[in-house]
Amino acid sequence: MLKDIIIAIQSYLEAHRFIVKHRLWKWIFIPGILYAILFCTGIYLFWISSGQAIDTLFSITGLKKWMYTMEGSWLKFLFIFGQVILQLVLLLFYFSLFKYLFLIIGSPLFAYLSEKTEAIMEERDLPFSFPQLLKDMIRGIKLAMRNALWQTVYTLSILILSFIPLIGWFTPLIALIIECYYLGYAMLDYSCERNKLSTSQSIDFIGRHKGLALGNGIVFYLMHTIIIVGWILAPSYAVIAATISFYKVKSNLL
Repeated sequence: MLKDIIIAIQSYLEAHRFIVKHRLWKWIFIPGILYAILFCTGIYLFWISSGQAIDTLFSITGLKKWMYTMEGSWLKFLFIFGQVILQLVLLLFYFSLFKYLFLIIGSPLFAYLSEKTEAIMEERDLPFSFPQLLKDMIRGIKLAMRNALWQTVYTLSILILSFIPLIGWFTPLIALIIECYYLGYAMLDYSCERNKLSTSQSIDFIGRHKGLALGNGIVFYLMHTIIIVGWILAPSYAVIAATISFYKVKSNLL
């Protein structure tokens, strides 16, 4: 898996050179600006709503009142820290839902960008096919809904763990790893579909190359640490990098 993670990370550097060489900036900025606007709005609303939800939960259960009576206690510190951890997990969960919504909206563009990338790499023409585009859209939507369901199940399990002292402190990291994997999974599936892999075959292939999905998602989220610029570049870079990394292991399909 480590080898696949390295391939996925290196593919981002190759994606940058690829974009510059073939002047694909319009495919980067159009979805990127929309994503950045939605990302800023979503994170603000999610952070406020998650904070209110946790505060309400603590008030209903009586934990909030109990904490006020524990001035200077380590238990109070642990509960406050646990509250921050819980909010981070909820934030990642909210962001995953936002991600799937954006993947559904942007599936036509991402499918086309992935196909265009492979066509350039293979030095062949890319005739536009509306039926194929429609097929890619439907598959992308189905995949997003499937992954959203599974990730929700995992996240709910993580939310339960977040209430356990000490163990719960690691739940944001676990949630982030899962988030990275499913983001990379979605980006790789465009190439899987184009290479005639069924949904079950795609699941099997990505299951054997988890590092490609995980590595793609890790760099995607690291790019978010670069304010504004990283948010704009991240979506399309992830698609192109996933296409390049898939192309490298294409011989191991089935």
